[in-house]
Amino acid sequence: MTAPRFAQGRGLGNGQPDLWCTYAAVRSLAWVERLDSVDTASLHTYIQSRRNRDAGFAWSKGMPSDAWATFYCCETLKDLGIAIEQGTQTAEWLHTLFDGDAYAMCPGQTADVWATHYAVRTLVEVCDGRVADPDALYAWLKGLQCSNGGLSWSADFARRNLADTRACFYGVMAARALARQGLPAPAWDVPRLIGWLQAQQMDDGGFRFSEAAERPCLWATYRATASLAALQAQPLGPGECVAWIEALRGPSGAFVRWQGYDVEDVWAAFCAVGSLKALGEPVAHLADAIASFIATLALPQGGYTYRQVDAAADVLTTAAAVIGGQMTDAQRADALRWIEGCQMPNEPGIMYMPGRGAEVRCTNWGLAAGAFADRPDARKAVGHWLASLQNPDGGFGFWEGRGSDLVSTASAVAILQQLGNNAGVDLVELEAFVASCCQQGRHAAYPRGQVSLRASLQALICLRHVGRDVRAQASDLLAAHKVRQGGFANQGQRIPDLLSTYQAVALAAALGLPVDLAHLRFFLDKVRSGPGYAWSPLYLQGHDALSGCLGRLLQAFADGKCLHLPNLQLS
Repeated sequence: MTAPRFAQGRGLGNGQPDLWCTYAAVRSLAWVERLDSVDTASLHTYIQSRRNRDAGFAWSKGMPSDAWATFYCCETLKDLGIAIEQGTQTAEWLHTLFDGDAYAMCPGQTADVWATHYAVRTLVEVCDGRVADPDALYAWLKGLQCSNGGLSWSADFARRNLADTRACFYGVMAARALARQGLPAPAWDVPRLIGWLQAQQMDDGGFRFSEAAERPCLWATYRATASLAALQAQPLGPGECVAWIEALRGPSGAFVRWQGYDVEDVWAAFCAVGSLKALGEPVAHLADAIASFIATLALPQGGYTYRQVDAAADVLTTAAAVIGGQMTDAQRADALRWIEGCQMPNEPGIMYMPGRGAEVRCTNWGLAAGAFADRPDARKAVGHWLASLQNPDGGFGFWEGRGSDLVSTASAVAILQQLGNNAGVDLVELEAFVASCCQQGRHAAYPRGQVSLRASLQALICLRHVGRDVRAQASDLLAAHKVRQGGFANQGQRIPDLLSTYQAVALAAALGLPVDLAHLRFFLDKVRSGPGYAWSPLYLQGHDALSGCLGRLLQAFADGKCLHLPNLQLS
C-alpha cells in the first residue's frame, strides 16, 4: 500500500467536471463492468453540451471543436451504449483535420500523432468512416519510427530520434483501427519497435516515457503495455510489472500515479486497470474499490473530476486567485506551495491538475502568480523543459509532441520573459513559425487557421520578443477590433469579450500605446456580474475565477492602480 502524501499548501478548484476525467472514469468503470453505478442521463447531457454546430466536440462549452475532445466524448457515449447523433456529420468534420498527410487537432493545424490517433479512431471505430488518403497516411505513420526503433510525435521528431511510449501507443492504436477495416499495417520494423518498448521497463517493473525519464509512472506503463499487447507481445518482466502496479494501490483500493505522488486519482485508476487488462490479468477484484472511488469524483451537473470533489484544485483557478489579489498573504503562500507541487517526476513544467502532463500555458500562469520565485534551480529547470518542447516548425504546442499554435507559443515567450533569458529556445525558428501563421497582415492560431484578434496579438507578442518593432501593426490591429460600445472583439468589431479586451489592453500597455480608459471602464461596467466579471456582456452568468481575475486586473489598470498587465494567454 502507498501511504497518502500531498504537496504542501492548498489550491483552489472551479467545481466543474473535466472531460478528460470523465472519459477516464467511464472507461475505467466499463473495464471493471460497473457502468450500472453511473447516472447515464446526466452524463449524456454533460457530453452533449460539448457538441458544436460543426458536429465536433469541445473541451468546454463555447470552445472550438478538436480531435481529442471529440474522441473522448464519442468514446464515452459509446461506453454508455448511446448512439452518436449525426455521426456522418462528425465524420465530415473529422475530414477537415486532414492536412494532406495525417490528422491535426484542429482545422488548419499541423498533424501530430496525438491528433491522428484520436481522429482515426473516432472516424473508424465510432463513425464507421474511412480515412481520406490511406497511402499518404501510411507514409506518414511509417515516418514516425526512430532509428532506435520507437515511434515519435512526427517524422521531424523521429529524425531527432526522440521516441516516447505515448507516441508508440498513439501510432500503434491508429494502425490497429485501420487494420480493422482490412488495411495493411504500416511498414514499421515491428521487432525493433517491440524491443524499444520492452527496454523502457525499469528495474522495479514499471515503464518510463523514454530514455530521458528517470522514474516510471502508470501513464507510461499503460501506454507501453497496451502497445505491446496490440503488437502481440508483452513486457520482458510481466510479473514484475503486475507487482509494481499493485504496489501503487492506495488506502481506498484505487491507485496513485507514481511512487511519491500524493493521492489516488482517476487517471491512475484508468492506467492501472488498463495496464492489467493489457497484461491479461483479471481486474474483477478491483471492481468494488474502483467503483466506490470513482463515485466520489462525480459532480451533480454530470461528469467527473480527478479526485474527491472538495479537494479537486487546479492551477489556473489557483493562479487566478493569486494574480487577482483575492488572497491573504498566508493563503497566497499556501497556494504557491501547492502550484509548485504540480509537477511530474520527469517534467519541471507545471500541470493543470496534479497527475497530468505539464502544460506551457499553465506554467506561464503559475510563474506569473509567483511560483518558484525564490528557487533559481527550479526556474532553470523550467527553461530547459521549455526548450525541449520547441517543435521542429519553431512553435510550441500545449505540451510535448502537440502541434504548434500561437496560444502556446505566446505563452512560451511569456515564460522566457519571466525567466529573464531565452533558455536555449531558438528564436529564429520561433519567428519562422509566427510567419507561417500570417495571412495578409493578420495572424491565425495555426498556419491554415482563421485569423483573429487574439491570435494576431499573440503573434505580435512573439515578434516583439525577438526584437521587431510592432507598434504600428498593433495600433492598426487594435483600431480594427475596437468596439464602439466598449471593449474589443476577437472577430470584427461587433461583439466584445473579456479575454480579447484583456489581451488588447495588456499589449497596448506593454508597447506604450494610448488606452482609451473611458472606453475600457464602459466595457467593464457591462461585464461586471455580482462580485466578478463575465466573459461576455451577452451572458452575465458566464463567469468564473479566471474571468474574475482578468476583470479585476483590467479594473485596476483603468483606475490607475497598475501600469502594466501580466502576459496571460488562454485561447
